[in-house]
Amino acid sequence: MTDSAADTPVLDLLARMTADSVEASSLDPATLVLVRVAALVAVGAPPVSYALNLQLGGEVGLDAEDLRGVLTAIAPIVGTAHVAAATGNIVTALAAEIEIAVLEDEVGS
Repeated sequence: MTDSAADTPVLDLLARMTADSVEASSLDPATLVLVRVAALVAVGAPPVSYALNLQLGGEVGLDAEDLRGVLTAIAPIVGTAHVAAATGNIVTALAAEIEIAVLEDEVGS
């Protein structure tokens, strides 16, 4: 078991599952991430779920406008409360990712 796997086994498993689903899907990676974000909103996913998928979204070239487009498209289906909650969870996920990056920079310095 690697040090990373020993430190974050659940997150590592979720990251592998996400990568496996990208490989198994017939959708292009950007569309797959957008569909996943829509599903996360629909189920009321926590911030960590958004963090995993937004990281992948960044890797495939998605930006904030793409996410706004998805949230706008699904709002009439899932409801504004779900979209508002998702927006808060996305902000929380991004803030946590930024804080982790800052801490990693401080430790690496």
